[in-house]
Amino acid sequence: MKIIVNQIEFNILIDESKRSGEKIPIVFLHGFTGSAEDWHFIFDKLPDKYFPIAIDLIGHGLTESPDDSCYYTCTAIINQLSSIFDYLKIDKLIICGYSMGGRAALSYCLHFPEKLIAAIFESTTAGIEDFELKKERVISDFIMAEKIRKDGIENFIEYWMNLPLFESQKKISSYDLIKNKKYQNSVIGLSNSLLGFSTGLMPNYWNKLNLLKFPVLLITGGLDEKYTAIAEKMKIRFQNSEHKIAENCGHNVHLEKPDVFINFVLNFLNNLERKYYEL
Repeated sequence: MKIIVNQIEFNILIDESKRSGEKIPIVFLHGFTGSAEDWHFIFDKLPDKYFPIAIDLIGHGLTESPDDSCYYTCTAIINQLSSIFDYLKIDKLIICGYSMGGRAALSYCLHFPEKLIAAIFESTTAGIEDFELKKERVISDFIMAEKIRKDGIENFIEYWMNLPLFESQKKISSYDLIKNKKYQNSVIGLSNSLLGFSTGLMPNYWNKLNLLKFPVLLITGGLDEKYTAIAEKMKIRFQNSEHKIAENCGHNVHLEKPDVFINFVLNFLNNLERKYYEL
């Protein structure tokens, strides 16, 4: 479905026929160059008491890609998510985000903790603590944004998918299909996403993680040593969290090992039911 909030048309993957006031919404947010369709695999695997929703973040998929990069900042994305949830009349939710989508999810959680039942962060960081490293990353992401504008989508996606971070994805049988779907993104959308919400520009949230009281599930791939180490560090900061590692898997667990990812999520939801609330 398409909705207009904050002057932007957003595409949302949602099955209205399964929606009811008694079901708990689980909102899924994709990573950079991804789309809401990336999460379709898990929709029919969730227990009936949950209601899945996936959003094309600004500049991605079928959501609009405005020219002005101010629509892509951390604050703007938080406000966009809040407006979408208000439009859908969602008062309480579980949120799940991967990589860039995880950063967006974490940002939302820290601004609206009262809205959260629980959160799932896959291959996510709480920001860059060191100022010099943060500055270097901003410069790097700005150069990357210029590369997108100069080289075009197809050349950039070819470059992006050949980064060491995504090397393990090449073993997936549907790899070419996955890569081809990324060509549907726009130059403006991807470049502005880096100019507005790169990892370098994301606020440093490390000292705020302890403020979140709801249950948190952290998921990483065992081959992704960088983000597995980050998740271990985040686990210590959260009040109530667990970290699951998918063996022989890289940065994108839900893509490379969907059955393992689903199992992690279902076990987490089952524990929630037993320990924290009655459905």
